[in-house]
Amino acid sequence: MCPQESSFQPSQFLLLVGIPVASALLLVQCLRWYCSRWLLGTCLKPDGQEEPVSPSTPLPEYDAPRQCPPATLPEIAAFYQELHMPTQGQTIIRQLMNKLLVFSAREVDHRGGCLILQDTGISLHIPPGAVAVGRQERVSLILVWDLSDAPSLSRSQGLVSPVVACGPHGASFLQPCTLTFKHCAQQPSYARTYSSDTSLLDAKAWRPLGRPGAHTSLDECRILLSHFSLYTCVLEAPVGQAARKWLQLAVFCSPLVPGQSHLQLRVYFLNNTPCALQWAVTNEQPHGGRLRGPCQLFDFTGARGDQCLKLKYISEGWENVDDSSSQLVPHLHIWHGKCPFRSFCFRRKAVNENEDCSASTNEIIVTMHTFQDGLETKYMEILRFQASEEESWAAPPPVSQPPLCNRLPPELFEQLQMLLEPNSITGNDWRRLASHLGLCGMKIRFLSCQRSPAAAILELFEEQNGSLQELYDLMTAMERLDCASVIQNYLSQTPRGSPGPARGAALENQGLELDEKL
Repeated sequence: MCPQESSFQPSQFLLLVGIPVASALLLVQCLRWYCSRWLLGTCLKPDGQEEPVSPSTPLPEYDAPRQCPPATLPEIAAFYQELHMPTQGQTIIRQLMNKLLVFSAREVDHRGGCLILQDTGISLHIPPGAVAVGRQERVSLILVWDLSDAPSLSRSQGLVSPVVACGPHGASFLQPCTLTFKHCAQQPSYARTYSSDTSLLDAKAWRPLGRPGAHTSLDECRILLSHFSLYTCVLEAPVGQAARKWLQLAVFCSPLVPGQSHLQLRVYFLNNTPCALQWAVTNEQPHGGRLRGPCQLFDFTGARGDQCLKLKYISEGWENVDDSSSQLVPHLHIWHGKCPFRSFCFRRKAVNENEDCSASTNEIIVTMHTFQDGLETKYMEILRFQASEEESWAAPPPVSQPPLCNRLPPELFEQLQMLLEPNSITGNDWRRLASHLGLCGMKIRFLSCQRSPAAAILELFEEQNGSLQELYDLMTAMERLDCASVIQNYLSQTPRGSPGPARGAALENQGLELDEKL
């Protein structure tokens, strides 16, 4: 081989091998850069800029939702700012950061105060002296309707209360505050309160708070708080014992209007707590569903099988559209408090020329049985559901306006409600006040079925045009000096003759003075 030929060999090698290799590496690098940019754009592109895609398949019932991108610091700050903004005594229902929340907030000073979530049985009492003199603290009370925030439970554990958060997280006071919420455990001694010492947006770390039954009465949890966090109640039966809880069965449907060919009926299996029923009411609002009749109690045990719902009777002129007249609800969906429901769809039968069904199809009557699998002989009959073409669905008949009555100030009303609501062993609670107002045993039993018996009896006192002086005298006669002291404190803080806030009407109780005997 000549020298000239050997001198050209490296350059030929670079041309034949080096350039293709370099081109391939450059192409790979470009693809990696393009793919990473495309993936990043897909994840961060705002909803309004996404290209049209086919609707995704809905998630199966009770599956965990897909993970959302982490929230930014401004989003987190806005989330907590809205939760802690004073709501002027109102209860707010809103979806924030993919969480459905019910909350109320207010400012509290050294005189203390209370927060009540309307129609949920949840309250927070900050006693006098809990906040230092000269300071004001914003506090919030939050009901969490997001099931992903509940504790992870075993098959033997049952969720028997809502998840409640007190904010701001980690806040502490000079005096312990009292958190109160309802539970549905049949054996209160088996119910254990849990706490997660985390903020609402962080991953939860649930731990038992004291021994079982330490904070529970017949149907209520009362917790003295050293600092604010998240709380709930879990049913844990001892080994060899059967754990049971009370359910409430609620039936919803939309109005039956003339000419309507189909009607869907939904039966919810809810914990027997006020907030669970309110969740169902809120869930039905977008569909126009309304509660039909009173809820029914059901004895549900954690040691049995799935819940069965059977259609037993449909009135003439209607038929069941569904393939089956029987539906099952998984046991754990009810036991873990997921508020499941089952629905039936009905349609009007075709009317024959020689048959007049107009009289039978302008209403529908349905009877169903429900029982746990294996206990069919111990079924519960859901009271006959009936819907008719009533004009009252669309517009209730006008009612005469009742005469104006004295109204307790909102803050005073809430404080008295919270003090009188818990059942006392001696009966010196709202029931004693009802007796002083002249109510008999039957009426008192009726009030006990209300969501808040204490609120109902206070409203009855208002309707009787009672004054604050009369209410103070009643509380003194009942030896409820805590309630009497609340009334006296309110009057001592209200300037003589000042207008003051009232609940729905002009306040006529201002300017009253009490003897300085307390």
